[in-house]
Amino acid sequence: MSLSRFRSSTSLRLGLPLVLALGSAPGCGGGGGDSCGPGGAPPSGLIASGGGLTLTYGQFTGRPNNDCPASGAPMGVISLTITGMQTDTGGGGFATLCVGRPDQLANQPLGLGFDAAAAVRVFEINGQANGCTFSVDRSQLPGGTASASGLCGNGSDAAGFALTIDATVALTRTCGTTIDTVPVTLSGRVAVAGP
Repeated sequence: MSLSRFRSSTSLRLGLPLVLALGSAPGCGGGGGDSCGPGGAPPSGLIASGGGLTLTYGQFTGRPNNDCPASGAPMGVISLTITGMQTDTGGGGFATLCVGRPDQLANQPLGLGFDAAAAVRVFEINGQANGCTFSVDRSQLPGGTASASGLCGNGSDAAGFALTIDATVALTRTCGTTIDTVPVTLSGRVAVAGP
């Protein structure tokens, strides 16, 4: 029996979609047989800090919106948009990332960037603090990685997952008429609610 027939007949026999039969089954996300879900990750705690600035983000959600499709992604793998909001007293800000291959995020750390070639695209990081506004500075490439645990169904599982970021980014700070750049560390582990 050919490999393609075997996969197809397995999918039909189990009554599962082909994508699940090929490897996104329940013992998933981050290797080691993790269960689906955030596994105790806090709802808030992704922090951008540096130069006297602290912006905290939380209440993240993940949705397979196909906002940054990856070329060459396997059939059924849809890019995953992850959005959180600023949860500290400044309020009003958002952090949005897009993962072209969430099937890879479940198994390994992926690099951050701005363009279509980036494994994890930084769409926005902005906020308010100390009477100033902040937005991601796209003239300076971010460094570092994003990883996940408990990520099942390529991010489409309602249980959600835990997201860990260990990166550096530059933010443009606007205080009235004064504009400058603040390099910050973007780090933390947070829960991401499923769709």
